[in-house]
Amino acid sequence: MAFESLPARSLDRHELRRLVDDLAARPETWRELVDFPDGKRHYVSLYRDEYLDVWLLCWTPENDTGWHDHDISSGAVAVVDGALKECNPRIGGEHVEVEVAAGTSFSFGPEHIHRLVGSADRSVSIHAYSPPLWRLGQYSIDDGGVMRRVSVSYADELRPLDEVA
Repeated sequence: MAFESLPARSLDRHELRRLVDDLAARPETWRELVDFPDGKRHYVSLYRDEYLDVWLLCWTPENDTGWHDHDISSGAVAVVDGALKECNPRIGGEHVEVEVAAGTSFSFGPEHIHRLVGSADRSVSIHAYSPPLWRLGQYSIDDGGVMRRVSVSYADELRPLDEVA
């Protein structure tokens, strides 16, 4: 699925997953952008228009987005190298944690709350959002299980607001 062949409308989560899977299978379009500077999460915009936002992200185990949603955007993630851990909050119980290994992808709607953490020495993933990201919700969960949301710009790098609950 080439960017120029995409429909002139927002894509649903299933279309986004097909897109990230297609991009993952074509490393010549992103491999030269992979970098791991000083242990910081590295991210590069691969494409953005009025309907779609696509990113390449490079992770180490120290990289953690913190709890967040994608406001009104659906999304998809393809892990192309290494692995990520996706966590979903469960208030009053253990959070759900899933290891997402290279060659695996997943998608989600705007209601999805999660956090992503690098779980291999070096991991690379491709992310697509539609409509494009403008705002995100960032969350903290206190020891008593109370969750709060702060609206942040898509340009702000996500990181935990508080210690992991």
